[in-house]
Amino acid sequence: MVNVIKIAARNLRRYQRRTLLTSALIALGVVAVLLFISITGSFKQMMVGQITDAMIGHLQVHRNGYLAAIDNLPLNRNLNRKQVAKVKQILGETAEIESFSMRIKLGAMFSNFTETTNIRLNTVIPEQEVKTVPLLIDRIIQGEKEESLLKKGQILIPELLAKGMKVNVGDSIVLVANNKDGSVNGQTFTVSGVLEGITGPGGRDGMIHLDDARQLLRINDVEVSEIAIRLKNMGDLPGVFSGLKAALESIRDKNDRPVFELHTWEKLSPFYNIAKMIDLMTLFIKIMLVAVVLVSITNVMIMAVYERINEIGTIAAIGTLPRRIMALFVVEGFLLGVVGTAVGTVISLISIAAINAAGLTFDFGRQSNLVLAPTIGAGDVITIVLIVIGIAVAASVQPAFKAARMDPITALRHV
Repeated sequence: MVNVIKIAARNLRRYQRRTLLTSALIALGVVAVLLFISITGSFKQMMVGQITDAMIGHLQVHRNGYLAAIDNLPLNRNLNRKQVAKVKQILGETAEIESFSMRIKLGAMFSNFTETTNIRLNTVIPEQEVKTVPLLIDRIIQGEKEESLLKKGQILIPELLAKGMKVNVGDSIVLVANNKDGSVNGQTFTVSGVLEGITGPGGRDGMIHLDDARQLLRINDVEVSEIAIRLKNMGDLPGVFSGLKAALESIRDKNDRPVFELHTWEKLSPFYNIAKMIDLMTLFIKIMLVAVVLVSITNVMIMAVYERINEIGTIAAIGTLPRRIMALFVVEGFLLGVVGTAVGTVISLISIAAINAAGLTFDFGRQSNLVLAPTIGAGDVITIVLIVIGIAVAASVQPAFKAARMDPITALRHV
């Protein structure tokens, strides 16, 4: 086998121009794929981080049926004291969970004493919320960015309402809301800050303290709409989701239906569709790489067979076995794949390091000057390398098979 490799390498050196062009084409394909994967992976990771760390969390627990009616923010599907205690017990037993935040979501009327409009409210315990969505503080574009987030009697209002109703930090406003029994209650709040609308210009989500929400809704007992969860490591999400789902679904009501429902951020955010589109584009790029390598290697090997018909006939006539002839051409394709992949990988890693050193920035939605920091895992590099080399070998099989089956006498007569 060593001799076959030596002969194959010598044959590639004999046709240097063709070898260089083919290797360069393979290297170019590898560079394109690895750079695309690293850059889009960085963008996707940053996008997911902005969504999960600024508003949603990695996972959320609701009462069964809540998510289907979430547009109406139903208060009659809140978790009660007993249910909240059970969920907290299960979460406390899960080592991968870093923190969780209990929330009540509700709709209310927002008034600046001159005009009135509607607002959606996330009511939180500030200490829990900051730990669960640490980028929330960065969304405050007016007002003090304090770790305490907000105090009782204060409200963070969306930028849309601040501009549309000309409300400033320090102003007093009134919230009017219906509780689940239909009674109406109003309460005065002081604007402590303005939130950037991460969901776009239509964002109408404000924030108040959970205790204020209980007073506004006249809730005397423990009630929450959802429990948002943050993991220590985002990579643990599939395993934690499976474990928590099994534990929560084991709790049934008297009709033998699950009491709780658990969802990952993908189910809760429309931005997941963008993430899926990025994955789909990555798949298409990989397919294009496979096509480039397949066509390049097949073309080179076919040309090599036709140009070396006399040579093939000679080595066949002196007793070289067909499998040795076939191995010779397959190894040539393998070496082309190895050389092209090695060069492409080195160029890609250097390019990724250069992009990181340059500190390029981009805008995403309302976020600006986000630093592009492409990274690529060893697993992705190894996968691409194996795919390219595998396709290079596969593309060599048909021409090699043709050479191995060539009749020596016919080959020797070829001019």
